[in-house]
Amino acid sequence: MDISFEQLKSMVVFSHVVEQGSFSAAAKHIGLSRAVVSYHIKKLEQQHGVILLNRSTRSIALTQAGKDYYRRCRIIAQQASAANQQIENVKHEPEGLLKITCPVSVGLHTIVPALDKFRKIYPKIELDLMLTDEVVNIVKEGIDLAIRGAPLIDSGLQARKLAVLETCLCGSPEYFERYGKPITPEELKHHTWVIYKLTSNKISLEKAGRTYTVDVKGSIATNNAAARTAFVVGGQGLGRIPLYDAVEKIKAGRLQSVLTDYQLKAIDVYGVFPPGAANSKRLRLLIDFLSQFFTQQQANLATI
Repeated sequence: MDISFEQLKSMVVFSHVVEQGSFSAAAKHIGLSRAVVSYHIKKLEQQHGVILLNRSTRSIALTQAGKDYYRRCRIIAQQASAANQQIENVKHEPEGLLKITCPVSVGLHTIVPALDKFRKIYPKIELDLMLTDEVVNIVKEGIDLAIRGAPLIDSGLQARKLAVLETCLCGSPEYFERYGKPITPEELKHHTWVIYKLTSNKISLEKAGRTYTVDVKGSIATNNAAARTAFVVGGQGLGRIPLYDAVEKIKAGRLQSVLTDYQLKAIDVYGVFPPGAANSKRLRLLIDFLSQFFTQQQANLATI
């Protein structure tokens, strides 16, 4: 199916609407009127014969078709942005130091591989990476960018949403052999869990418009996501694990997922930085690169 230039523009507009959270915010961000933004979304829905967004007076929400379509539209928008940025880099090669902090697990799985590629493109940019699951005082430590899995709380900082990470409920084959597999959300509370202390002990699942919330308990708790996964692999209990961490272990037979017909709340990943840092070209390059890297990683997982 051939795609027109007009449709490509509509796809980019759609990705901005999702990321900005409203038609008005997207219109302001990309310099179009709200009416033009609305036109592009309606045009896409008419062309494909599906609803991409559920609208209300105060908010928008992606339909399942919208979620799938957004993943592809976001890649197109970011590739176009990256192409423009590459031209700029040819004219003025960026240099200098960037200090970054991020959680250990997402750091090893995503940030380190991303920074490796980033350095090959921008060899004059120096990197100082701190891996820790604790929340670092960005200003005190002189951090340029913190990767966090929670919305911004400190109003003195700025943030950009980098990714939405899917999660799954997992246990080891040995654990399920001993205790059986839960087949309903109600059964989860009767199982032992490996508790990750930096998140809530409540697990919420959705199916057919209904939400199920379960309090989970366990005899092992940790503040480290990698340790949490290792305990689950070791048969110590169930765990809610990001898909990027679970997929290869599931394929290798070390983990098994349960209740896959229910939807778990995803993890929003943010890049947090001091207000003045937004003017740094090298920081903008890194944030754009990480956003694109996360998007590609999630797209790859979706095809597994």
